[in-house]
Amino acid sequence: MTVNDAVARRISKLLQEKNMSQYRLEQESGIQHGSMQCIMNGRNKTVTLSTVMLIAKGFHMPLTEFLDDESFNSENLEIEQ
Repeated sequence: MTVNDAVARRISKLLQEKNMSQYRLEQESGIQHGSMQCIMNGRNKTVTLSTVMLIAKGFHMPLTEFLDDESFNSENLEIEQ
């Protein structure tokens, strides 16, 4: 699983948990719809830390809470160099 896949998986999980739409997340985070679609559909190969920080802000949580998920376990991630 790539980092982008892990971010997309975490977003999906939180959207469901918080009963929140992707549109609302886009509004709360300030991320454009096209950019969010690229993340969610796997067309984005590298998601930046600043984007992940905006996503966490959109969920009204600290970055550390967003990253506190099994999806980000380094054993599961393919890290591109």
